Amino acid sequence: MAEFGGGFRPSPVEEGKIYEAKIEDMGREGDGLARIENFVVFVPGTKVGDQVKIRITKVLRRMAIGEVVKE
Repeated sequence: MAEFGGGFRPSPVEEGKIYEAKIEDMGREGDGLARIENFVVFVPGTKVGDQVKIRITKVLRRMAIGEVVKE
């Protein structure tokens, strides 16, 4: 039975999928930061307090990058 070492678990988000999230903080580069199931997603062009729909564009080991979905 395979185990993930070091407490690593698969990402709760998938590239190309859309999620609703609230921007909770700002990243060092000025991007908005949301959390989906405690997984950090950076969203350029947002600010703290924004409630947005996010399309995930890239998933990395410890974080993801998303873009706002225009309605």
